[in-house]
Amino acid sequence: MVKTWEITIPELTGREKRRAYVYLPDSYDQKPNKRYPVLYMFDGHNVFFDEDATYGKSWGLKRFLESRGTEIIVAAVECNHSPDHGRLKEYSPFTFSDETFGEIEGRGKITMDWMVKTFKPYIDKHYRTFRAREYTWIAGSSMGGLMSVYALMEYNSTFSRAAALSPSLWTDVEQVAQMIENADLGPDTVLYMDYGSDELINHEGMLPLYADMTALLLKKGVYLDSRIVPGGNHSEASWERQIPFFMHTLRYNIKWPQRKRGAKAKKTEVNVKKTE
Repeated sequence: MVKTWEITIPELTGREKRRAYVYLPDSYDQKPNKRYPVLYMFDGHNVFFDEDATYGKSWGLKRFLESRGTEIIVAAVECNHSPDHGRLKEYSPFTFSDETFGEIEGRGKITMDWMVKTFKPYIDKHYRTFRAREYTWIAGSSMGGLMSVYALMEYNSTFSRAAALSPSLWTDVEQVAQMIENADLGPDTVLYMDYGSDELINHEGMLPLYADMTALLLKKGVYLDSRIVPGGNHSEASWERQIPFFMHTLRYNIKWPQRKRGAKAKKTEVNVKKTE
């Protein structure tokens, strides 16, 4: 099931409302003592339902998780839809200039601070999660993919694993490289990163840039699963086809903690709309 409700992010858009989404596996109600890892995702409106998606096509993640019986919680938040490049600003770790968009003020740190200090504690309080870093992951595409790399590099004490699909590494090559080089990472840091073969032409020199960033990540000791997707393009339909690959990487070799005998889960209630 997917639950939705309205939230505000005062640090970014004041009282303006946007939607939050939480996917709960079928076993969530059936096993009241069971806890779950959490995958946080950007562009929440594009993750589950076509009717909510910007271009009428979502990742269909709910459908995939239910078909595989994947036992994780997915928490996602809608992006900023402001025509004044609201999404680009909130999903950029740094200020950059582009011929098409002009100067974009990077507000990614504000976004991530809110996610780590406000949204994650809310999810941990209201749902039965494994709160530890080992079971806290993050994923996104395009600018959300860049933010996923940023979260893994700069908020590594919170997120141990990430998936970055078609990440916008082109925004500022030097700052992205410096971010990776200066990152303080745990020895068990895992990253899935890909780029579609058909979208490599979207930005000049993207293939060597992608190769350079891959080399930097490997040099940092990241367990990296890197792919150039044959025929992949910059769309939700293409990213949907990569779900089996990145979900395998995120869940691979995870050691699930054992619940102590007699432990009981605390029951909590959240005022949300339930979507089947």
